[in-house]
Amino acid sequence: MTVTAKGQQLRADIIKQLYYRKALSLTEISKRTKKSLPLITTTVNMLIKEQYIIEQGLAPSTGGRRAQTFLLNPKKEKYVVAVAMDQLTTRMVIYNLAQEIVMPVKNLDLDIQDQDAVAKLSQFINRQIEVAGLAKNQILGVGIGMPGFVNITEGINYSCLKPADGSNLRQYLAQALGLPVHIDNDSSLIALAELNFGVARDKKDVLVVNIGWGTGLGMIVNGGLYRGSSGYAGEFSHIPLSKTSNLCSCGKVGCLEVDTSLLVMVANAEKALAEGSVSIMSELFKDEQKHKADHFLDAVVKRDPLAIAILSDAAFQIGKGLATLIHIMNPESIVLSGRGAKAGKMLLPAIEQAINEFCIPRIAEKTTIVLSKLIEDAELMASASLVIAHSLFN
Repeated sequence: MTVTAKGQQLRADIIKQLYYRKALSLTEISKRTKKSLPLITTTVNMLIKEQYIIEQGLAPSTGGRRAQTFLLNPKKEKYVVAVAMDQLTTRMVIYNLAQEIVMPVKNLDLDIQDQDAVAKLSQFINRQIEVAGLAKNQILGVGIGMPGFVNITEGINYSCLKPADGSNLRQYLAQALGLPVHIDNDSSLIALAELNFGVARDKKDVLVVNIGWGTGLGMIVNGGLYRGSSGYAGEFSHIPLSKTSNLCSCGKVGCLEVDTSLLVMVANAEKALAEGSVSIMSELFKDEQKHKADHFLDAVVKRDPLAIAILSDAAFQIGKGLATLIHIMNPESIVLSGRGAKAGKMLLPAIEQAINEFCIPRIAEKTTIVLSKLIEDAELMASASLVIAHSLFN
């Protein structure tokens, strides 16, 4: 690597550290980048001149001289487009370098199995960038989280989102948008969000459960995302724990997903209502402005007995699956994240019951179950960080 390339990489590394940690002193940046303090000082001063970094003020006193701290400049006209996709809904937001939202979340009803889904996605992103009034040269790139078997090296989703012309998904989107594009699996991104911004920060071995239309899993091993030998580790929802004969989206029967996804919970709620059960969901489901899964979670938050009973059945099955993973991995923590984490503490009793029932106590007592504070923002935040991680900030 040339001297120029090394300098460019150091600039990028400093920006990334500040992106993940907000405010840092020169000494802290030096430790995190493993570069000398004089070199860090010179580079930070250069980034200040370029208006990437600003001085925040003095750090809290630790007994000695208080250090000056630095953070990314929210007024720097560089932006990141973050897209979070699930099976039915696509959300998009635009952040500045300080992770402040400059364009609020926009939604697109999009079935990712639609043969025109990729074209509709690119049109949606282009339209929202235009509405936001941003020039393409102000945007560092687009990060997209999506369900499915995503090969991040090749930029392909083997499960869905196939371009009509048969081309590579990432290349198609990059050409259609005129911007760098980075894609990843949604559950992997949610795990990265919890590691970089959430309750898994500074932890070494963590399981992050993505409770949504499916039941995904991201694994943090030794402080980093574990992808497995071919990049597809974490297919938690396809562990054969269901006793039903219901067909899973993968084409097999017995998968955990058929008992635990939000779509299944909604179906169970509709069945119960049709059989005469009393619930506030009878009225909530009439509102077509929101998906029924969101109404179901609202009912849980409002302590609706039927919604809580259905959620508890699903949560028990999730806990049963987690008991198996605890025996294998012995994690220090399990984070309940994703859209379904909106249910909050209502998830915990049934999951903990299953773990207590099926897990060896000596192992189980070493693992804490915690709720995400990021919830449905997790995937959007991590999609943005995809762009930051790959940018050199030229």
